[in-house]
Formats: sequence, structure tokens, C-alpha cells
Amino acid sequence: DSKMPLLSVPKEVAVGTAMLGVAFATGMLAGKRRPPTPATHPETGMIGKSSPLRQYILDHSLREHPILKKLRLLTADHPWGRMMVSCEQAQLMANLVKLIKAKKVIEIGVFTGYNALNMALVLPDNGRVIACDINEDSAKIGKPLWKEAGVEHKIDLRIKPAIQTLDELLANGEAETFDFAFIDADKESYNEYYEKCLRLIKKGGIIAIDNVFWNGKVLKPRKDDLAAQSIHRLNEKLHRDARINISMLPVGDGVTLAFKL
Repeated sequence: DSKMPLLSVPKEVAVGTAMLGVAFATGMLAGKRRPPTPATHPETGMIGKSSPLRQYILDHSLREHPILKKLRLLTADHPWGRMMVSCEQAQLMANLVKLIKAKKVIEIGVFTGYNALNMALVLPDNGRVIACDINEDSAKIGKPLWKEAGVEHKIDLRIKPAIQTLDELLANGEAETFDFAFIDADKESYNEYYEKCLRLIKKGGIIAIDNVFWNGKVLKPRKDDLAAQSIHRLNEKLHRDARINISMLPVGDGVTLAFKL
């Protein structure tokens, strides 16, 4: 029978495949010996703050208003400076706010006000950021710079538990009147913030949820890490939530964008 057996292949192909296999195996072994690239965390794949790749991102995309830069440097000197949203992420938030022509924005977790300032700079003159925080001392760092940037009138700072402010907005008949919300406060309350923001945001509006990676701890949340547990539960919920479309992005410490349907 002149038919070729089903499993036979021409000699040249067999030799070539064997050589490719050797090359692949050698590459794999070499890869195991090679130390992980410093650009990303070996376990989470996150781009580290001090990595050359992140510096490249900043060098080639960051367009920071001089007063934003001033506030960022002031915040860096704060004992909790690492809590500030990364500047490339804040720029993305501002671009989204501008893209959807937002007028009403909620921010939960203001800290020194870098992100609030970034968003206020792109809002129209009659636009407003309802900025929720419980610590007035941190916000006092940003306040003079909001004024210097000429946007102080666009930022309505409310110093009280955010849940209280959100409930007041709902009671005031402001459901489905906001365009954008940014959630970045105590992680254990994330689900409650999300649910209330979803009621306050218009259809087509965006909720941005920060720290959804929690420095990689969401991969295996420890039983005693309530923040990691809370974020992981919300991440799972968002993935199957039919009320929204989502994109989870590896920006900063991870940010999920929820687009209200």
C-alpha cells in the first residue's frame, strides 16, 4: 500500500521538529535560570513603582499640570504618602471624566486631593466633585493648591463617613444624576460604596474602583486580611454583575472600571 501511515511524517519534518523541541527545552531551562525581570513583580506581574518600565510609562505619557506636580511632591513627604493614587492612574481618571463630558463626580477617599484636583481641572466651570473623606488634616494639604489652580469652587469637600454623604445624596433625590465615581477608601466598605454609587450614577456612567489587586494579596487572601477578602469578594461579584460592563486594568495597584448599563 503506497498510502502514508497516519502517524508518519517526512524525515526532514521529524528532524526539524526534534530540533525545535530541543531549542524550546533549552529555552525553558535557560528561562528558569534567568532571574525575573526587575520591571515586574515575579508573582503578581505588577509593574513596580521603582521599575524602569514604569519610569518609561511616566516619561512617555504623563502630562502633569504644574500644580498637580506640586501637590504630588508635597504628598510624597507625607508619612502616608504611598496612599496617593498613582499619577498615571489619576491622569486616566481625568481623561475618562473628560471623555464622557462629566459634570457631576463622586470621589470616596480624598487623602491630599491629588485625584480630586486632576478631575476638577477637566470639569466644566459648573462641574462638581463631591469629595468624601473623614480626615480633614490630609485634605488641608491640597486645599490651597485647589485654590491656586482656580478650581476650589468645583470641589465640594465633605468631612464625614462617605456612606452618610452617599445616603444624603440619595435622600436628596440625586439618584442617577452623577456621571463618574472613584472609590478609594476603607476596603471593608467597598461593596457598600459600590452599591450606593451604582444608584447615584447615570446609565452610561463609570465607577472606577481602586486597589483591586491589593498588592497581589487578592491572589490568596489570608483569613485575617479583611481588606484582601473584601476586595476579592467584590472582584468576583463585579465579574458576574449583569448591571455593568467591566474592565480590570493593571494600572497602579489595579483599577476596575464599571460601566453602568
